[in-house]
Amino acid sequence: MLCTRLTNGRIITMDPDHPVAHDLGIWHGRIVGLDDAVTSLPARRVVDLQGATVLPGFIDSHVHLAWTGLNARVPSVAPCNRVADVLGVVAEAVAHKPQGSWVSVRGYDQRGLGRHLTAAELDTVSDGRKVFMMHDSGHACVVNSAVLDLLPADVPHEDGYLAEGAMGAARRLRLPYSQDELADAIAYAARTCLSEGVTAVAEAGIGGALFGHSPVELAAYQLTRGQGRLPLRVQLMVAADTLHPVGAHVNDQIPRALDLGLRTGFGDDWLSVGALKIWTDGGMMARTAALTTSYEGLESAGELQDDPDVVMDTIVDGHLAGWQLAVHAIGDRAADLALDALERAQALRPRPDARHRIEHAGLIRPDQLPRFAQLGAIAVVQPSFLRYFGDDYASIMGEDRAPWLYRGRGFLDHGITLVGSSDRPVAHGSPLRAIQFMVERASESGQLIGPGEGVTVDEALRAYTVGGAFACHWDDVAGSITPGKRADLVVLGDDPRCVSTSHIGDIEVVTTFVDGHETKESAL
Repeated sequence: MLCTRLTNGRIITMDPDHPVAHDLGIWHGRIVGLDDAVTSLPARRVVDLQGATVLPGFIDSHVHLAWTGLNARVPSVAPCNRVADVLGVVAEAVAHKPQGSWVSVRGYDQRGLGRHLTAAELDTVSDGRKVFMMHDSGHACVVNSAVLDLLPADVPHEDGYLAEGAMGAARRLRLPYSQDELADAIAYAARTCLSEGVTAVAEAGIGGALFGHSPVELAAYQLTRGQGRLPLRVQLMVAADTLHPVGAHVNDQIPRALDLGLRTGFGDDWLSVGALKIWTDGGMMARTAALTTSYEGLESAGELQDDPDVVMDTIVDGHLAGWQLAVHAIGDRAADLALDALERAQALRPRPDARHRIEHAGLIRPDQLPRFAQLGAIAVVQPSFLRYFGDDYASIMGEDRAPWLYRGRGFLDHGITLVGSSDRPVAHGSPLRAIQFMVERASESGQLIGPGEGVTVDEALRAYTVGGAFACHWDDVAGSITPGKRADLVVLGDDPRCVSTSHIGDIEVVTTFVDGHETKESAL
C-alpha cells in the first residue's frame, strides 16, 4: 500500500524518460512510480490535484538563511534616498538600545543617496551607541566613530565606510549571536523559502569573517533541526577562512582542513556539509567586484579579497583536501583568478567529478566561456539581480560589457551546467520570479539586458531543479520526479510553460511536499 498517491495532476517530471505524468505514488518519503505503475494501487491517502501542476521541489543553490532571518528583526533604511531619512531611522533604533550597545541597521545603499554616509553623520544620532549599518550587498558597511575607535589602526576606511576585509574586522568586534537567536533566524528563513516552493537550499558560507555569525554556527543548524524547526533540506558551505594547517600524512596531500578532516559530503539527507566557500572579490553594488577594466565613470576596477597568490593557494588546498569548491567570483578579473586556480588544482590532482562551482559569475567575457566548459565548472547565477539591480549594473558596465551580465544562453551553449539561485536576502528569493527573469532578461524599468542570453522556460526550470541537484551532488536523489528519488515536490496553481512569461512570477505556490509530507495548508 502506498503512503500517498497524487492524482489528476499535470506532473512535470524533468525526467526525459517520462516527461509528464498524471499520477504519482509515494512510499516512506520516496517516489515509487508514475501513472499506470501506481494508479491502481491502494493508498492510505489519495490527493486529488484538481489539475494543478506539480514540479520537483525548487532547489535554491545559494542562500544566506541566518542573515535572512536576522535581517527580519533589524530596522531598515531602505530605500536610501535622503540622508535625513536614514539618520531618522538610526535615531529611532538607537533610542531602543542601552548606552554602549551595538545597533544594527540594514538596507543601506549609497546609490540612492548619491554618495556614502559618513561616520560623522552617524555620530549626530548615535548617542553613545556603536552603530553598524550593513550595505545591501553584504560586502560593505558604514559605522560611526564609536566603532572606528575600536578598530586596529591599519584597517582602511573612508569616513566610516568599510568594504570587504575591513568590514570583516568591524564584524569581529561584536559578540557572536547566540545559538537560540540563530536557530530562530534559520527557522524563519527556512519557512519563507518553503512558502515559495523551495524544498532544499545551499547555505552560502558559515563561520567566516564576511558572513559568519558565530564561531559555532554549524551547531545552530543542528539545534534548529533538533528542535524540529528545519522544514527543508540544507547543505552548508563552510567559509575557507575556517580551515587551518594540519599535520596529515604526506601521502594524503591535505595541507589545510577543518578539525578531523571534515569536508564535503558529511551529514545526512536533511543537514550536510557542502562546498568550501572561497571569496575572490566583492560585489557590483558596492563597486568591489574585480574587473579587468574600470567601472564606467569611475577610476576603480574593484578589488580582490586578498593577494592573488593567497587566493589561488586556498583554492588549490581546498581541492587537494577533497572539498567541492564554491568560488565567489562576480567580476571577470575574479573569474580569471578562479579559473586559473581550478586549472592548477586539477593538474595537481585530477578530480573529474569535483563539480566545482563559480558563485555568481556576474560578468563573464566570451573568451572565458570555453575555459568554464573545459574545467567542468558550474555557473551558479542570480537572475533576480538583473531585475532589481539591472539598470545600475548595465550603466556601470557600459554598452559593450552589459550583455555579459549573469549569462544564461552563453553558458548552456557551451555545455556548462547553469544553476539558478537567489542569494537571499540580497534579492527576492522566489524561484518563479527568477525563472521569469531568466527568460525575459528585463530590469524593473523594462530595459533588456543582454537579451541574447535569455533561455527558455524549460531551461530555466531545469536550472532550479535538475541543475541545482547536480551542483549540490544531489542528482541521484533530487531534481526530477523519478522513481527512487525523494518525494520533494511543489504544487503550483498553473503551468509555467503555458502562461505568458510575464505572469510566471505570479503563479500561486499551492503547497509543497518534503519527504512526501505536505508542509503548508492548502485547498487540495
